[in-house]
Amino acid sequence: MHDISPTHPRYHSLILRDKMAKAYQEGILADTALIAHGRGEAFDYILGEKTNPPAKKAIIVAIASLLLAENPVLSVNGNTAVLAAEDIVNLAKLIPGARVEINLFYRTPQRVLKVQEVLENAGATGVLGKESDHYLPLEGLEGPRSRAHPEGVHQADVVLVPLEDGDRAEALVALGKKVITIDLNPLSRTAKKSSITIVDNLVRALPLMITEMKNLKRCSRGELEKIVNEFDNDYNLSKTLDIISQHFKRDERL
Repeated sequence: MHDISPTHPRYHSLILRDKMAKAYQEGILADTALIAHGRGEAFDYILGEKTNPPAKKAIIVAIASLLLAENPVLSVNGNTAVLAAEDIVNLAKLIPGARVEINLFYRTPQRVLKVQEVLENAGATGVLGKESDHYLPLEGLEGPRSRAHPEGVHQADVVLVPLEDGDRAEALVALGKKVITIDLNPLSRTAKKSSITIVDNLVRALPLMITEMKNLKRCSRGELEKIVNEFDNDYNLSKTLDIISQHFKRDERL
């Protein structure tokens, strides 16, 4: 890892960037993962590198949905494992009956094993989606991207899919699943097609989700259902776009 001074104005961003580059060199990530990360960085700058009110609202609704779920699954790709394996594992432990499943866009046996090792080193047990596991295809998708574990994503009613690709998110929604995503790009197909979109950096959103999980566990089922039923994802995304618009209006005045 490069020697990055904590006083550098981009310190946290550069630490994450270094972590991604190292994971690519170790074969955990495909090269396109770095492109996706850079695209997210750009949106994070525009959003002020903080968790904005619409993201906080979506986090609360996401946690309420996960607590109401009969078969909740946390779907993990390479970027998510590299950036936030411990948070994913800790969140899964707080959700009754939750499973963690590996789902990779560019799937190879070597990368699956490496992501599995990252998750297990972070404390995960019973990880699904391993190379030797059985799987069922998801309707509407082809090839490796259609893989879903029969006890995981395939039977899930609520799926958390951080940094997911649009095709897969859209296919999961079409199958009647409630899809929660974490995506810094509010204009992406994933953001627009998902049931609940948290427009925030993964490394900020997941710790907040863990905190909200501990808070909302005290709520009744009726209270949780009210939180979920009153949420409008399109409207919430529009509030995020307002924040972006205000950012550019401020720049115009400088």
